[in-house]
Amino acid sequence: MFDVRPGQPTLPVVSGDGGWETWSWDETLFAGTAPFYVQGRPPYAEGLADALADALALDGRGRLLDVGCGPGVVTLRLAGRFQSVVGLDPDGGMLAEAARLAAEQGIGNASWVKLRAEALPADLGNFRAVTFAASFHWMDRLKVAAAVRDMLEPGGAAVQVDAPAYRPDELTDPLAYPRPPLEAIEQLRRRYLGPDRRAGQSIRNTSPSGEDEIFQAAGFRPADEVLVPDGRLHVRTIDDMVASVFSNSSSAPHLLGDDMATFEAELRALLGEASPEGKFAIRLPANVLRVWRPA
Repeated sequence: MFDVRPGQPTLPVVSGDGGWETWSWDETLFAGTAPFYVQGRPPYAEGLADALADALALDGRGRLLDVGCGPGVVTLRLAGRFQSVVGLDPDGGMLAEAARLAAEQGIGNASWVKLRAEALPADLGNFRAVTFAASFHWMDRLKVAAAVRDMLEPGGAAVQVDAPAYRPDELTDPLAYPRPPLEAIEQLRRRYLGPDRRAGQSIRNTSPSGEDEIFQAAGFRPADEVLVPDGRLHVRTIDDMVASVFSNSSSAPHLLGDDMATFEAELRALLGEASPEGKFAIRLPANVLRVWRPA
């Protein structure tokens, strides 16, 4: 058990691991996180679009489907490599943010579909590429992979875009500013929301792995991996770090309820103490493209 703070929503008491195997999706998973997502999440590698174009021999034709697109960060990054791109996500707030960003960037070949991945193919047609960027682990993976296989045009591929989380404690080179105090932030989250990681209305303390086995079971060949180097020094402000926390499903604004303002005040105080200059430094990790082609 843990203490419930005044005004905090009532949280379930969970026994066992609370792993992904027993978790159930619901529409509140990322509720309220969309306005924080782009500012809060570190950027993908600058060479991402070029690397995908080389791996798939893209020539500007064909269509892209980005499954679990969120606010369209990857969809829009790749839009110039295809005739048209489609972003699919079950969260209306995410899609509204994606449409806003597309208009802001002057990208006119993107469209947005509010739908869960499990509903594919949904008469969306065929695609040159189907991408999953930090989204596949939220889905019924075998069902989605099998549906995607039948949606690919000849020569098409499914691609997982992986940007491994940065680990400040693994960095040895001196940086211009302190590293983000991730452990202290996690302890603050636990004080407000308890030891388990919330994901919508239920608990999810683990995520699945073994994507290559899943895609092979769905009729794909083993994955080809493409490393997209990065390593840039990335400076984050206190506002960026706050946005990062509120962009996560485990600390989404709706989970904090009436305590959100108090939580944010404590978070800002914690960050200010960790960096009196109000800035933090990370080194961005390389991205990995895992490319599956039908067998």
